[in-house]
Amino acid sequence: MEIDLGAAVSFVATHARVIERRRLHLLVDGGSPAGVLAALDAYRNPDGGYGWGLEPDQRSSTSQPVAAMHALEVLATIGDDSDRATQICDWLAGHAMADGGIPFGLPCSDTAGCAPHWTGADAHTSSLQMTAQLAAQAHRVARHRKDIAEHPWLVQATSFCLDSIDRIEEAPHPYELMFVFLFLDAVADHDSRADRLFDRVLRFVVPDSPTSVPEAEGEVLHLLDFSAYAGSRSRSLFDRAAITADLHRLASQQQPDGGWQVTFPASSPAAALEWRGYATLQAVATLRGGV
Repeated sequence: MEIDLGAAVSFVATHARVIERRRLHLLVDGGSPAGVLAALDAYRNPDGGYGWGLEPDQRSSTSQPVAAMHALEVLATIGDDSDRATQICDWLAGHAMADGGIPFGLPCSDTAGCAPHWTGADAHTSSLQMTAQLAAQAHRVARHRKDIAEHPWLVQATSFCLDSIDRIEEAPHPYELMFVFLFLDAVADHDSRADRLFDRVLRFVVPDSPTSVPEAEGEVLHLLDFSAYAGSRSRSLFDRAAITADLHRLASQQQPDGGWQVTFPASSPAAALEWRGYATLQAVATLRGGV
């Protein structure tokens, strides 16, 4: 699983956003968490939420659930102990539905550069796909933050996700399934229901071939998209050889310019490069994690 790490760093330095540059520097060179936080704060709003294109295809300045997810992902990576995660959870609590779920997106008027699935998002119905990814990243933060583990929003969101997964009968949308796995991995160590729910959804993942996204020609998810982290519960559910094969696949997809591609269309040329920077960071982190 050899990759050209220097070329990946050069690609990110040349083409990616400051936040990916800071995160990659922290990952491979022991850079400063403070630098990562400074970059993240550029996307922060006074209400405690995040926007401003932290999700490359959602470029609105308004605070959005998907941007909150990305912010929590960053905070989980660096082990931040500031009030940022608490403020995100407080903000999410203010936008939760009565059942504890979070809608896929919130209304915004500055829609330039935003993908249609964001501008047309249902703001009035709880989304398992969105709530699961938010709760998963919050639980990753909560591993070193008791205040986050006990936050009322996360408690309610966790119950919503567990109950919703328990009702799954047919194959979910691939992205929803991906975030269901991410969520179950995040709660597996402290919630006894996770193993039973893994059994419920495991049959929907095909380990040895890509999973096509129905509405997007050429867009696919791979095994590592469903089992993102080495040492996670989901890794023990898949054949080790299948995981190793997919790690080799991921390593082989490094491009001549040093970066990785994504299989989905971006909403703008700027977003396309930003996604490649994000994908390159994620590929390096996954490959360094190993089996």
